[in-house]
Amino acid sequence: MQAAVKLGASVRAGRKRRRITQAALAKAVGISRQRLGDLENGRGTAAPLEVWFALAEALGISLRFELGRDPQAELRDAGHLDIQELLLKVTRPAGWEQAFEARSGRWGSDRSVDVRLLDRKGRRLVIGECFNTFGDLGDATRSSTRKIRDAEQQAVAIAGDGEPLEVGLVWIVRESAANRALVARYGHIFESRFPGSSHGWLKALTHGGPMPA
Repeated sequence: MQAAVKLGASVRAGRKRRRITQAALAKAVGISRQRLGDLENGRGTAAPLEVWFALAEALGISLRFELGRDPQAELRDAGHLDIQELLLKVTRPAGWEQAFEARSGRWGSDRSVDVRLLDRKGRRLVIGECFNTFGDLGDATRSSTRKIRDAEQQAVAIAGDGEPLEVGLVWIVRESAANRALVARYGHIFESRFPGSSHGWLKALTHGGPMPA
């Protein structure tokens, strides 16, 4: 019903902008003037699509029919969101100040941090990067390096006159056969970039322990 009202209003507005009478437009599409009046007033729920397309063509307006987003469908980034949700959930009891998709650099930057964690009392700032899958391991590493530089600047600003906050970076990777195979294949790369203990990071994030390297 709502779609018919919206379509009818659009036809009426388009016709008036072109200064076409109802009689002239009705004749052009092969319907009665009364029928066109019904359509323009929102009483066109039973009108076939051919009539709407004919009206659009006569007015020179494109007509597009589409279904809205299925509420039962998964979000495109659902897998990534699941990891972010988990990180926020497990770190909340430890008292971290949490930020989801926080801006990484200056306001002109389009970089963002998946989850940023701030511990003012412990003077720590953590960048949590969440990975469902990897498209380019080198690019992901370079991106994290840039975000570390951004975070170091933020750590100085937050500290004010005091010592800058300690900055840490942790990757949270979905457990899957593909990701396990990737880590196994490029073990030396991962170890050189992330020498810190995963168990140590879990303790730091959930119980406030010291951050690994």
